[in-house]
Amino acid sequence: MIHRSALMFRSKHLPSCFFATHRANFYTSVAPDNGESGLYGFGVLKTAKGFRRFVDEAIERSGELISYISGMPSSIEIVQAMDEISDTVCSVVDSAELCRNTHPDREFVEEANRAAMKIHEYLHFLNTNHSLYNAVIKAEQDGLLQTKEAWRAAHSLRIDFEKGGIHLPRDKLERINQLNVNIAHLCREFSENIVNDPSYVDIFPASRIPKCIQHLLRPISRPMNGTPSEPLWSRGGIKEKGFRITTDPGTLSSVLQWTPDAEVRKQSYIQGNSAPRANLSVLDKLIASRHELAQIMGYKSYAEFAVHPNMASSPDVVMSFLLDLSTIVRPKADEEFKTIRDFKLKRCDQRNEDLEPWDESYFTGMMKSSAYNLNSSVVASYFPLSQCIEGLKVLVESLFGATFYSIPLTAGESWHPDVLKMVLHHPEEGDLGYLYLDLYSREGKYPGCAHFAIKGGRRISETDYQLPVVALVCNFSASTGSSTPRLNHWEVETLFHEFGHALHSLLSRTDYQHFSGTRVVLDLAETPANLFEYYAWDYRVLRTFARHYSTGEVIPEKLVESMKGAKKMFAATELQRQVFYALIDQTLFGEQSFSPRDTISVVGDLKRQHTSWKHVEGTHWHTRFNHLLNYGAGYYSYLYAKCFAASIWKEVCSEDPLSLATGSALRTKFLQHGGAKEPSDLLKELVGDDMLRNYNNGIIPNISNLCEEMELMEHAKQKSIL
Repeated sequence: MIHRSALMFRSKHLPSCFFATHRANFYTSVAPDNGESGLYGFGVLKTAKGFRRFVDEAIERSGELISYISGMPSSIEIVQAMDEISDTVCSVVDSAELCRNTHPDREFVEEANRAAMKIHEYLHFLNTNHSLYNAVIKAEQDGLLQTKEAWRAAHSLRIDFEKGGIHLPRDKLERINQLNVNIAHLCREFSENIVNDPSYVDIFPASRIPKCIQHLLRPISRPMNGTPSEPLWSRGGIKEKGFRITTDPGTLSSVLQWTPDAEVRKQSYIQGNSAPRANLSVLDKLIASRHELAQIMGYKSYAEFAVHPNMASSPDVVMSFLLDLSTIVRPKADEEFKTIRDFKLKRCDQRNEDLEPWDESYFTGMMKSSAYNLNSSVVASYFPLSQCIEGLKVLVESLFGATFYSIPLTAGESWHPDVLKMVLHHPEEGDLGYLYLDLYSREGKYPGCAHFAIKGGRRISETDYQLPVVALVCNFSASTGSSTPRLNHWEVETLFHEFGHALHSLLSRTDYQHFSGTRVVLDLAETPANLFEYYAWDYRVLRTFARHYSTGEVIPEKLVESMKGAKKMFAATELQRQVFYALIDQTLFGEQSFSPRDTISVVGDLKRQHTSWKHVEGTHWHTRFNHLLNYGAGYYSYLYAKCFAASIWKEVCSEDPLSLATGSALRTKFLQHGGAKEPSDLLKELVGDDMLRNYNNGIIPNISNLCEEMELMEHAKQKSIL
């Protein structure tokens, strides 16, 4: 995923893009100032307290630029100065965000938190500054901007200001500001509740837990008479050994996949999907606050407010797309459901046994292994992390004629000994950008995988270009008895997904950082990441780097074909799940009834309408669905991206995925432009007009390539949707 800072003043995504090759030769690459040691290459961050000076200097420089803009210089100077304010402030916001999520030193985290709070207060001043707003209107309307990108920047900045309500009467603006503060607090509370209340289940005896996952769990014991559990090291009496399952998403996933004991799976599923209960009320307040904000802004719902700037343009378009997909996928997903149910009945030898939600991972995993003779540890033996990094190097060299190599970190630049710094270098164009890799799991670190911006690319002068700097953060763990992580294939796919975001940033050569890389409309942002997932499945790519950790043997093609076969076995069920998630998101933030809706009932009804799986009464999985925060009413964008990526892969990449010609098309027609061009134009120029279709004043992806890939074409034709 793209980790996005919550700023109105800037576009909501991250850095990327590239000027045409013949232009790049005229620029001197400007790297971060490493003359002084400091975190992320910022000399001011030599100590944790440096964040205080970092904020103060950003505010001081922005103040100078505001004074300059207030004097109404030329339109191009207004746009350039506005972009410098955005770049200055975003450097603080993004650095603080990365630090808060990854730094092991508590003092750095606390100072980053303080910096984030102070700079967000300053953002309120920027977002309500009428001098800046009036200057942007002048730049947009006076017709003197000579490039499309400059005009687009002025237009985008005006829209961003107005999304914050600056054009409204004072009383409404004050309420909008209050609501935005409330929403930020509710989002933070929602996230903190997920971390602080993962819930747990105690299981006795220990033999009920398979050995392959015992290392993930906490050993506990209890007196043989069965009184409440206590630590294993408690003394006195005969103890019965057991395990405490902390039902955070990662641990819960492993328990559901590997545990034969149905009762253990059931307890874990119910407990894990019933926490944190406090988020039910938090979500109710978030929905109400966002709805009120949208109505003040003149929209019928928050979904309408959030979707309007995107390609889809309205919730009606999004819902049409989602309901079409739901209709297409339902028959095959139902077939898969019946197959899983029949397999369970055969294994359990009980004719009346229902298929339960806690059965899915366990039985589908068993069916995949049985059908394709797959062993996850055998697959992982071909993907030591070091070789996977070599695979990323192969991609950039084959596609873009560039090299991707490690360079030394200066003292104080890194936040942990495991961090690597890489440079993307082109033999003719020089350095293109910098990437920090923080790939190993550790306590207190951001729990998922994400792409963080640190610095966006932008033109500084006729000869100087500010290079993009980003971080790729994952949580890979070494398996038992090994010092080096060997990745499951889904982890390899995740690594390539996040690297797709990183390339979108590193190849950035937009004039303005406001458009750099992943700073694009939401329903385009995930497309490069989804595209590069295909590279993690193509044997022509895998054979270049996937080698056995001890023998050096190249991964057998037969094994890769088995992996692909296993992936396809329940592909319709997985697609249906993503459609279901997107429908939850659209419905919760859609038009509201007079009486507040019970979100548990909404989610349960949608599950029954759009899947064959039961909704377990009393559970509320959605209180852990943190995409409702940053991607509120925007989760559909993942499905847009899947459709776009399927078309790009088939039409541009599949014939020769590692050729310079393929890379050149991706770079010059798509990746290098970030948000500086209309997204629909980018997609049409890369693939052709058939890539999308217009519907009800919005844009819907062509779903035929995704349907063909997932063997859903017959269902689509029967429903007359294609």
